[in-house]
Amino acid sequence: MASRSAFRRLAPLVAIIGPDGAGKTTTAHYLCSVIANSQYAYLGLGSGALGLKIRQLPWVGAMLERHLSAKASRARTPGERIPGPVTAAVIYLFGRLRWRRFLHMLHVRESGRLVICDRYPQAQIAGLNDGPGLSAAHATGWLTALLARRERDLYIEMAQIPPTLVIRLNVDAHTAWARKPDHDLALIERKVAATAALTFPGARVVEVDAGLPQAQVHAICRQLIETLVSETPGFSSSLEPQVTRVE
Repeated sequence: MASRSAFRRLAPLVAIIGPDGAGKTTTAHYLCSVIANSQYAYLGLGSGALGLKIRQLPWVGAMLERHLSAKASRARTPGERIPGPVTAAVIYLFGRLRWRRFLHMLHVRESGRLVICDRYPQAQIAGLNDGPGLSAAHATGWLTALLARRERDLYIEMAQIPPTLVIRLNVDAHTAWARKPDHDLALIERKVAATAALTFPGARVVEVDAGLPQAQVHAICRQLIETLVSETPGFSSSLEPQVTRVE
């Protein structure tokens, strides 16, 4: 992969991050609909959509989905053990698929289009918020340990290419839970805390209150990107790493 300095000459790369219920996907789609020469890029795992498809299978779908979700949850929980090489292989496969989407996103960026990412991979916190899935729990067995190392290497390499701008959508856990009542509140609380802890070295990070009305959140984010574009003629990044709070 090219060096980090090479990517500084590319079109701006914007990442929308936040816990479940913050409005990442809705915001990213909106921004792509109003920002010229931009493209949406989903950089999540896509495991939620797959789980929904499994749940819809006749007879055994719901039971199978619960079984797989429980195993994946154990693999992402610090102090637990990754439940076997099959689970590790599935999680690793999802990481590889994310890697492919990441490379596709870079190709779009190389073409000169501003990319707006729904989520962004990071190597700072394992098991949560788009971090490595096999580095939180304890790996047992040589194959599981190998997959965990290789997965972590992928995330480290992706994290070495920082976005130009990170828009961090902040929301408290109970507001997020009210928006996503099918999610586990304790897990949302962990994700809220993890979101606040992420640093994204090399990127400018702007914090936006996602508890505001959706139209106001969208307007703030749109202005941030329009300012970014105006400050980067020819799409050459001139933003210095910093953290700004927008109310």
